[in-house]
Amino acid sequence: MELSIPPRLLSIYSTSTAAATALLKTNPRIPLRFPSIPFLPLQHSLSPFTLKQMNNNSHSPLCCSSLPQNNGSPPPTLPSANPGRIGEVERVTKETNVWVKINLDGTGVANSSTSIPFLDHMLDQLASHGLFDVHVKATGDIHIDDHHTNEDVALALGTALLQALGDRKGINRFGDFSAPLDEALIHVSLDLSGRPHLSYDLNIPTARVGTYDTQLVEHFFQSLVNTSGMTLHIRQLAGKNSHHIIEATFKAFARALRQATEYDPRRLGTIPSSKGVLSRS
Repeated sequence: MELSIPPRLLSIYSTSTAAATALLKTNPRIPLRFPSIPFLPLQHSLSPFTLKQMNNNSHSPLCCSSLPQNNGSPPPTLPSANPGRIGEVERVTKETNVWVKINLDGTGVANSSTSIPFLDHMLDQLASHGLFDVHVKATGDIHIDDHHTNEDVALALGTALLQALGDRKGINRFGDFSAPLDEALIHVSLDLSGRPHLSYDLNIPTARVGTYDTQLVEHFFQSLVNTSGMTLHIRQLAGKNSHHIIEATFKAFARALRQATEYDPRRLGTIPSSKGVLSRS
């Protein structure tokens, strides 16, 4: 930092110095003393008010009350960033090996590998539209069919969601969203009540989308509901294309879940229940 001296103060300093030098030549026994200038430690920055006072009245003592003081105490430590509400679950059976991690306060990171391509695509929708970070790794007996892997991924995801929600203090609790995808329109309404219930009304016209059995869509949400303790209603308002219907369902679910898990600032951290508790049991 460069410290500027007001012109008037600099003039006084120069005049005094010249006079003292001349006096010393005529009488060298007179000790030479220069007027002291109240310099501030360079580590402090001058406030605009203090600089203005220096320019207006250079004879006035410099007031340092507006400057930060160092009384020897250690600098304050900043709190570490909140990593978010995270749930992580590993489910291992004789049929599957599943690992799931979800961050409800994420940015939409999707990293899913279930060996079921269409299911991976749907989990990507959950992450992207819910702004959750969703990581899923799963292997299973897909040489038989996709049923066990589809089911266990949903069971683990519901358990991770339950873990991430914790005591559910301050959340909205309810979520409601309708998502269109071309001709398809799906409505999802949910309540993070702690009471598992699924009401499912999709009319998917084909038995498969690619290699994915479309019956597994309902089974996925039923498994998710069972372990998360969620009340979930899914309604098809329009749609003819199987892919569009299922994808719009996952998008609507993601947005409704995002609403329900976000914080309500007016609630001030209290549990959104007249009972005072929201629990899985």
